Amino acid sequence: MSKLTAVIVDDEPLALKLLASKLAQSSQVEIVGQGRNGRQAIDLIMDLSPDLVFLDIEMPGLNGFDVVKHLQSDIVPLVVFTTAYEQYALDAFEIHAVDYILKPIDETRINRAVERAVERKMAAQLDDNKPRIIDAIHSIRRSQSEHASVQPDVISRTQSALVDAKVVIKDRDEITVLKQSEIKWIDAAGDYVCVHVDGETHIKRSTMKELLEELDDTIFKRIHRSTIVNLNFIEKVIPHTKGEFFLKLGEFERVKVSRNYKEAIKSFLTDR
Repeated sequence: MSKLTAVIVDDEPLALKLLASKLAQSSQVEIVGQGRNGRQAIDLIMDLSPDLVFLDIEMPGLNGFDVVKHLQSDIVPLVVFTTAYEQYALDAFEIHAVDYILKPIDETRINRAVERAVERKMAAQLDDNKPRIIDAIHSIRRSQSEHASVQPDVISRTQSALVDAKVVIKDRDEITVLKQSEIKWIDAAGDYVCVHVDGETHIKRSTMKELLEELDDTIFKRIHRSTIVNLNFIEKVIPHTKGEFFLKLGEFERVKVSRNYKEAIKSFLTDR
């Protein structure tokens, strides 16, 4: 089997250099890109389509979890988090089969993560990366909320706004009400959907089918098997390979349109 192509991202230069040095010794991995923040991670993954990404969680701005949430489920590569997280987070990773390397970086753990990635690649188990990570994130959040005090006044204030709600997101003890006109795009991740609004990603427990029934079908169109886009946010169409293309939805956001769904976008563009 050919080497796994890999991208590594860490905001700490020494950690990035050490990880690159360790992976360079592996006969199973080829490093094709390096980045130092979440935005660079997204660009590298979309431009290079690596098999594997080693991703630091604790980065300023977009952290490692944010990077995964901002990517379409269909293009999320195998992910190995590098982290100094507390034990309850590591337990969540173990439960949901999410690979991680605990800092300070350990060579044995790197080798184990690479071996697991190779096994999953050979078994073609590549389409459940984002759902597993989203499940782990929710487990971590539940553990965090057990240590936090409940604020019932927050819940009561937001519930009063539900009369005019378009999409309601419940996250632990808070309820967020989103207007459909503010939603840029949505993608499915197992039992959850990721709703992308103004640079933020909200996670809602719902199937894509259930959410589609709530949305205005005149402005929301499916562009991939697990992705919906708000047509009003399309700024540019960028050709890709094999009949696919990207839609630019603002300064930093791009989503891929698959060949099976490109006609819906073409008809929208020609009708304008």
